[in-house]
This record gives sequence, structure tokens and C-alpha cells, in this order.
Amino acid sequence: MSTPNIEDTIPNSNENAEKPKPRRGKVILFGILAVILLAVIGGFIGYGSGIQQRKALEASQTNKALGEQFELALVDQAMGRNETALQRYQYIIQIDPGFPGVTERLSQVMLAINLAKTPTVVPTPTPEPTADLRGVEELFNQAKQHMANKEWQATLDALEAIHKAQLEYRALEVDGMYYVALRNRGIEKILNEGNLESGMYNLSLAEQYGPLDSDAESYRTWARIYMTGASFWEVDWGQAAYYFGQDYTAFPNLHDGSNIPAVDRYRLALVGYGDDLMDKGDYCEAQKQYELALSVGADPKYQPTAQHAADLCANPSGKPSSTPAPTETTPVATETVTPPPATTEPPVATESPVASATPAP
Repeated sequence: MSTPNIEDTIPNSNENAEKPKPRRGKVILFGILAVILLAVIGGFIGYGSGIQQRKALEASQTNKALGEQFELALVDQAMGRNETALQRYQYIIQIDPGFPGVTERLSQVMLAINLAKTPTVVPTPTPEPTADLRGVEELFNQAKQHMANKEWQATLDALEAIHKAQLEYRALEVDGMYYVALRNRGIEKILNEGNLESGMYNLSLAEQYGPLDSDAESYRTWARIYMTGASFWEVDWGQAAYYFGQDYTAFPNLHDGSNIPAVDRYRLALVGYGDDLMDKGDYCEAQKQYELALSVGADPKYQPTAQHAADLCANPSGKPSSTPAPTETTPVATETVTPPPATTEPPVATESPVASATPAP
């Protein structure tokens, strides 16, 4: 029996070397990518959750502040401080017209204020048959829903239908809703639609139910100034520039049905006023108006005109400023320049007047 060779019992190291190793590098790479992807997804989820939490916190803080104002207004009303209570209720309505109970309380305060100013004798009511109010109640609920949705014209339509069907139905609440809807519809027309005259009319109607707040009064003032400036358009450029200059300072984007904002009206009126001054020979004042117009809105079309006015302001005669040097034997006559006549139209200040009140955006 032959003895086995020792070399035959030793495993071949080459065979082990030829076996493929696992691709551990790719596995690690995929793992890293998966971790990054999960981190990105988690970040987006966390960001969205953070925004929702922030909005919920802001809404909660707003509701808390409005609730505090409402409680303070109730105390003021109970103590007979109706003017202070009215201001608090108006503040609440500006932020949340659908705040529970605010329109009813506002109506009560306005009625108390009006009765204190103009006491009236209440006639003895006569018995009347009970009316069917089911349709009126439906209209009232519709009006409340429209108000909550800030659909002011629809609110007014529903309230008008209530008045036609049953004039005395929930008179206090309906009057309070009228005030809120007329006030907001007037501002809506002025700000969004450029329907200035109609918006001012709505605010005047709201004023019959209660005093306007400072914001509504400001919007009405700027609308009135715009309409006054428009009445001087192409008739008296100096006056037009004066009025539109006030709107430009406080409310540059205000416009009427022409869709021309106050800033453009002001710039064009300044150019027109400068042209009038040029015709009258008041070149220096014309130069000021042109330069002011260019500062409001740069327009290369008017740059040569402004330069021409500046040249004439520096040299009204239009002759070359350089003259030959005088000799000893030749006397030089002194030319007398007559100053341009003063304009009778009101000048426009180089800076627009600052408005006394600035409306809210």
C-alpha cells in the first residue's frame, strides 16, 4: 500500500484565490444613498409639518387676541363706554367678520350711540298677525354665510331681500350686518375695482349705520383726492399734479376706471405742467417739474425736454454764452435780460406733500 503524498493532502491555494469576493463596495454605496434619500424625505415632511404648526399657532394667537378684545368690548358696553366698545368691535370685524356674536353686539352699540345723540319717541306697537318668517330666516342664514365668506355684494343682496320681505326682522342684527357689508364692499370697489365713486357711496351708506373706522375713512379720502385730480386733467396741469402728488405719496397704485395708477397720473401731470411753464417762459420752474417727473419714473422720451429747459434756464436769451473779449477801444454794451413773468398757477413742490394718514395694504 502506497503512502499518500503530503502535497496531495494540502489544499490548493490557487483554487481559493479564484473564488469571487462579494461586491461590498456597491452595497455600501447603495446604503449611503438610501440614508440620504430618507433624510431628504424626512426633511420635507418635517418642513411641511412645521409650516402647518406655524399657521395653526398664528391662527390660535389671532383668535385669542380677538377673544380678548371681544371680552373687553363687552365690559365697555356694560359700563356704558359705547364709543370704546364700538372701536373694539370694528377692529374685530376688520380681521374676522364672522367672529361669533360681533355683529349683534356692534348693532347694539351703534343703536345706543344713535339714541344718545338723537332721542326718539317709540310709538305704541299695534297688534299684527304673525307673519310666516320661514323664507326670511333662510335669507338671513344666507346673508350670514355670505358674510363669513367675505362675499359682500351677495350679503347686501340678501339683506335687501330681507328688508323687502320683513322690514323689522331682527332689525339690530340686520343693521349691523348692513354696516359691515357696506363698509367692506366700498373698500373692495376702491381697492380692487377702481370704482371710486361707487365705493365712496357705499362708505357713505355705511356711515348712516355707524361711524367709519380710520382705515375706511383713509380709503375714502384718497379716492376723493384722485377724483379731484382727475377733474383737472388736461385743464389745469398744476392742480392735477398737486392732487395726484398726494395720492402718489400715500397710495401710488390707486386707480379709477381708466386703470391709470396715481403714480403715472402724477408723472404725466408734472410733464404737462412743465410744458405749460415752458410756454410762459418760466424755464427754471419748468426744469424742476421735468426733473421731478423723471425722478418719479425715468422716461428717455422726456430727457431731451428736461435738458432743453435746463439750457434755457441757464441762458434765457438762447444766445451763445461765450463772447469775444472786449478791447480797450471798443466798449462792450451790457445786455439786460428781462426775467420771465411769474406764473399765476400754483407751483408744484419739488417734494410731494406727505399724507396725514396712510391706508393699510
